[in-house]
Amino acid sequence: MSENQKIAKAVVEAVGGSENIASFAHCATRLRIMVHDEAKIDKAQVDKIDKVKGAFFNSGQFQIIFGTGTVNRIYEEVEKLGITGSTKEEIKSQAKKQGNAFQRAIRTFGDVFVPIIPVLVATGLFMGLRGLLTQEQMLAFFGLTAQDISPNFILFTQVLTDTAFAFLPALVAWSTFRVFGGSPVLGIVLGLMLVNPALPNAYDVANGSASALTMFGFIPVVGYQGSVLPAFFVGLLGAKFERFLRKRVPEALDLIVTPFVTLLVMILLGLFAIGPIFHSLEVWILQGTTYLLNLPFGIAGLLIGFLNQLIVVTGVHHIFNFLEIQLLEQYGKNTFNAIITCAIAAQGAACLAVGLKTKDKKLKALALPSSFSAFLGITEPAIFGVNLRYMKPFIMGLVGGAVGGFLASIFQLAATGMSVTVIPGTLLYLNSQLPLYIVANLAAMATAFVLTWLFGYNDKMLDAQNQQKQVA
Repeated sequence: MSENQKIAKAVVEAVGGSENIASFAHCATRLRIMVHDEAKIDKAQVDKIDKVKGAFFNSGQFQIIFGTGTVNRIYEEVEKLGITGSTKEEIKSQAKKQGNAFQRAIRTFGDVFVPIIPVLVATGLFMGLRGLLTQEQMLAFFGLTAQDISPNFILFTQVLTDTAFAFLPALVAWSTFRVFGGSPVLGIVLGLMLVNPALPNAYDVANGSASALTMFGFIPVVGYQGSVLPAFFVGLLGAKFERFLRKRVPEALDLIVTPFVTLLVMILLGLFAIGPIFHSLEVWILQGTTYLLNLPFGIAGLLIGFLNQLIVVTGVHHIFNFLEIQLLEQYGKNTFNAIITCAIAAQGAACLAVGLKTKDKKLKALALPSSFSAFLGITEPAIFGVNLRYMKPFIMGLVGGAVGGFLASIFQLAATGMSVTVIPGTLLYLNSQLPLYIVANLAAMATAFVLTWLFGYNDKMLDAQNQQKQVA
């Protein structure tokens, strides 16, 4: 029997046997298991299994962290034991029934925005590269000036950097229709209708170069370029309305009637009711976020840098995707990214301190790769596998995040994109901010590492935890 086969068998036994598994799937780093009876899970036994970097119960799922690559192999071995896996969509639908209303709402919000994040990541990287290539210092290195850059080259870069945000409502409406069971193509068309060139451009209306249309004498109508909430609620209601129609329209007429009525009703609601209402709400949220981020003396960075990874532990951090998208759409920069990058780097450094200080071979083998994973932007192995397990390293990581976030605010660092952090995140700061970005992250890492080394961990804590497990 191979090592991975033994691990798979041990996992099944530790979660209460195959009869306790309702369904299971995996993501990039975790095996996600839905169980019939949570009480049958032996978490202490799970933690002892080789290659396990942490385990916790969240969003109705028991999640076991193995790390990238490894989780795929363990998943395959579990399947070979005769347990039928589920798709991520199926396990998500079961998980949606778990948790309180707020947790379910945030989870649904995340399901909508996560699929479009890769496009926004690519757009941010394009922005960063354009910033690098158009810097005076970079141009001077090649003996060029700004006047030597071809207008066609600038136009090409604008196609790369502006398209995703110009048609953002189409992406959001498509994803929302998909999540709520509608026809995604209807979502795309509705989203495109919200930014149709026949409507006054939202950016032009905002800067005064164009005026909103006035419908029925009192309803202002504009395009919704870059807006998120109007497209989200048009998609939400549109998907439900389409499903309502399909159950009632005769099959012979379904192909004609359902899409026609869905598009007609939803674009009327979108332009005359949903759009004006939720765009106003969106503006208020953005103003509140901007006010917080602009607090003087680095207060915003201090608070967000300290609290960010605490929020990640709760699993409701997907709400930040909306805020980052809005910052990028409105201002073309993302001051939130630099702060949370420092929080992530600090947790990685705290985990690294544990790995270097411990003499326990298993903990060292767990902590060192987990810290590297955090430096690539994925903190779950470090947090759940090491830092939270001994608590003090996690707290020292929070302190380090506060220090780095404070500096990021003082330096006024702003990313050109979102969702990539720490080492990969350097590509978002190539527009002359890179030295300060490195300083802020090194400060966060140094603070967390030193505090963890001096006060956050020693092998007596490991011995104490092992004794508690033996007693249990």
